[in-house]
Amino acid sequence: MKRQGKSVLICLGLILSLATYFSFDSNREDLDPLKVAPETHKLVFENALVRVIEAKVPPGHMERKHSHPHGLTVYLADFDSEIRTFPDGKVTQAHRKFGSVIWSEAIVHEVKNTGTTPSHALRIELKN
Repeated sequence: MKRQGKSVLICLGLILSLATYFSFDSNREDLDPLKVAPETHKLVFENALVRVIEAKVPPGHMERKHSHPHGLTVYLADFDSEIRTFPDGKVTQAHRKFGSVIWSEAIVHEVKNTGTTPSHALRIELKN
């Protein structure tokens, strides 16, 4: 009976893990920046390994809550922004410089261009 109980627990754990994975995956799709913010995000390249999104945000504009998998961002303009991450609600201020590159883990956030110049960036998202 003990062995059967362990098997049931392992199966339940596996089912819960898969449900969580697929729930998160559909959540990410609901928060795809190409769907949530098509006025500021444009697909410029995609293959089996990466997706490249160009983002241009006017001064004072707020990008609605969206998500990105892990990847690189290349900044093509100097600009200032305020970033709110979810689910923690943490708010940070950032100054981005033309030509700088950063690595980001997977994130759900909203971003406001708080500066006086348009933002411009390429986001290189790695696929699983």
